[in-house]
Amino acid sequence: MKRTTIQDVAQAAGVSITTVSRVINNNYPVKASTRKKVEEAVDTLKFKPNLLARSLIQNSTKTVGILTPSIENLFFSEVIKGVDSILKEKGYTTFLCHTEGEATNEVEVIHSLVDRRVDGMVVLDPRKENVVSGYFEELAKRVPLLLVNGYAQGTGCSYVLNDGEGGARMALKYLITEGCKRIVFLRGKKSHSYDIKEEVYLEFMKAHGMESRILRIKDGNDIKTVEQAKEAVADYIRSGEKPDALLACNDWMAVGALSGAKSEGLLVPKDMRIIGFDNTIISMITEPKLSTVDQQMTKLGQLAGNRIYKMMTTKDIENQKTYLETRLMIRES
Repeated sequence: MKRTTIQDVAQAAGVSITTVSRVINNNYPVKASTRKKVEEAVDTLKFKPNLLARSLIQNSTKTVGILTPSIENLFFSEVIKGVDSILKEKGYTTFLCHTEGEATNEVEVIHSLVDRRVDGMVVLDPRKENVVSGYFEELAKRVPLLLVNGYAQGTGCSYVLNDGEGGARMALKYLITEGCKRIVFLRGKKSHSYDIKEEVYLEFMKAHGMESRILRIKDGNDIKTVEQAKEAVADYIRSGEKPDALLACNDWMAVGALSGAKSEGLLVPKDMRIIGFDNTIISMITEPKLSTVDQQMTKLGQLAGNRIYKMMTTKDIENQKTYLETRLMIRES
């Protein structure tokens, strides 16, 4: 089937190609009667403008790259949904890119997106190596760039951030008020958000004269996290330790911790309290339902979507940090 061209539309409407272009791009005054003829021809012929050609003319591809370290972690899925919902309303198409949490993959994906001339990029939980090395700061001078979490002091970029510090502090204060004294901290591999929560945990435990107990697992953002967290917690309990509470860096880890505690005969929350992080759907379908820190993921994504849109369309390159508060959700664990 032959593709309809702009020449076909011009011929059907009895006008020049230039006039059709002006109507389609709405970038030059056209007489109302002429505009109507062109629009009717476009509708009749079901003409679709060549987006590539338009992007070359307008110097805009109407595309935005979204980079995520995981597509299995529901935190990122919800944030991505929030970003995409805003940009879709604005007429943009998003490219979802999975970096598997590796700094080199992140750089390779970014190079590919630059080659595709995306109008902007949103990077979720950027790799710390690329933040502190100045890579993102240099990139932000060339492309509208927004980092979601992953803040580093002195790095010249725009950020939308969860108040992970506040959330961790709220969770720990709650555990203290419930009489918990042997609080374990469960985290995954390298991640800025994990580092921030660990710093709060260490500071909190020291301030309250309590011993720090940190469990680290290999992953943290995919389905393997659950089994790894289960094994880590079960092994810890089998070693003779008797934790009365655990703060996990995300809900995946909390689910694994719940399973590990149960496998060793501990009752949750009677023998051991567990608090997760994110408030994903899985926190509401476990038995018992998980207490967790709500990071308002969709709202975080919407904030990011609106911010990158402003950066792309107004050339607003002033570096800004926008914080979104977290909330403690007490359920059954």
